[in-house]
Amino acid sequence: MDALYTAVATATHGREGRAVTSDGTLDLGLSAPVELGGNGQGTNPEQLFAAGYAACFGSALGVVGRAAKVDVSDAAVTAEVVLGKQGEGFALAVTLRVELPEGIEEETGRKLVEQAHQVCPYSNATRGNIPVDLVIE
Repeated sequence: MDALYTAVATATHGREGRAVTSDGTLDLGLSAPVELGGNGQGTNPEQLFAAGYAACFGSALGVVGRAAKVDVSDAAVTAEVVLGKQGEGFALAVTLRVELPEGIEEETGRKLVEQAHQVCPYSNATRGNIPVDLVIE
């Protein structure tokens, strides 16, 4: 792989700490969600993963849309990241809900979303590791 960019972030004190990027543009308090016994007053790793995956997938959709000469600039991607128990540990599952702009035919939209799933770095990183469901709305 030819590296194009490297993001660096440091988290301290786990789910009850802080996450900061090396350039300081992200500096967030972390807390476990209420569902996991936390106070829910900060963000958590699943929310950060969901935001990153949604943004990355939206960019990948733009790349494949431009190549196909289909305007998907108004598309919205919502990532739902589920944390659950699996054996002795924990696991993730993702649903990506893609809302395409009006006027895009269903078959065209499905092909673009599937192509974006092949291009997106998050999709490539998770493929075969966690279930990812694609839903076109």
